[in-house]
Amino acid sequence: MGKRVIGLDVARALAIIGMIIVNFKVILGSDSTNWVKNIANIFDGKAAATFVVLAGVGLALMTNSAIKSNDDVRLKALKIRIAKRALFLFVVGLSYIAIWPADILHFYGIYMLVILLFLTKKQNTILLLAGLFIIAFPLLLMFFNYESGWDFTSLSYSKFWTINGFIRNLFFNGFHPVVPWVAFMLVGYWFGKQNLNDNRFIKKMLLISAIAFVIIQLLSYSFITILSNGDIKTTKELTEILGTNPMPPMPLYMLNGISIAIAIISACILLSKQFERNKMINALEKTGQLALTFYVAHIVIGIGLIEIINPEKIGVYSIQFSVLYALSFSFFCIIFAIIWRKFKTSGPLEWIMRKLTD
Repeated sequence: MGKRVIGLDVARALAIIGMIIVNFKVILGSDSTNWVKNIANIFDGKAAATFVVLAGVGLALMTNSAIKSNDDVRLKALKIRIAKRALFLFVVGLSYIAIWPADILHFYGIYMLVILLFLTKKQNTILLLAGLFIIAFPLLLMFFNYESGWDFTSLSYSKFWTINGFIRNLFFNGFHPVVPWVAFMLVGYWFGKQNLNDNRFIKKMLLISAIAFVIIQLLSYSFITILSNGDIKTTKELTEILGTNPMPPMPLYMLNGISIAIAIISACILLSKQFERNKMINALEKTGQLALTFYVAHIVIGIGLIEIINPEKIGVYSIQFSVLYALSFSFFCIIFAIIWRKFKTSGPLEWIMRKLTD
């Protein structure tokens, strides 16, 4: 695997902070329209996509050595470990679904199980599979109703705990459905199989992904503007098809999410190499190493604290409050990570996962 890539942990920290901003905005409230809201909206669907792509990179780094050396015994042991971790994340995610319907961890666990099926496939095949999952979603829309089970005004999902409702939510119309979201992890798995210590490759990926992101944004905006001809209703309908919002996860959103994720990860790898001894890089590295702990904590502690203090205002806070609280909570996460890592090698939830799955 070569030298450890610090930038991956830094990117993981930024993804978690982005998810905290998005989720606090959604749950606590985002009243008013101003520059704060416009900036916060940039993270919608992008931070979570980066988080999943990074998971794919992690799976590649975990298995690269065994695959390259054709060590079937070690690879089998790694597959069992990955399957156990997938089950752990699936259970943890479902354990608090009642208070956090937008959980990503139980989806994440299924993505990992899908990756297990393709661990030893060729790199081009992995990218092809990612493309097929992306294309599969709009094809499913031709046969199934995306809005089935949803009340989008309250973001509630009826019959979630029925067999049909659960499967539909998990694979098709949940917050992060397996089809097409597993494509993010597949692309991350492909990326993790490359030489991440090769600066020329990383710079190339940064340039390509950044240009792709800008082009996709421009195409999306241009198509919607031209085809809608100024009609508000048509604009809304076209935005669902040609926009870059995560729900529904249409191809332009998926390509947009992949592009920004690879750009962020590549930039973090390069910056972390350049400023390896920088205190901020070091702090973010430690924060990224506790990403699972902070994901659960921002729901259970972060949002839970507000629900205890002032439950009546949940959902009607201003965007300024939601973002400021998200940044404050993120700051305390960073401080906690710095202190915790002085005494422990892994985060609390990460330690429990390893104890149960290794």
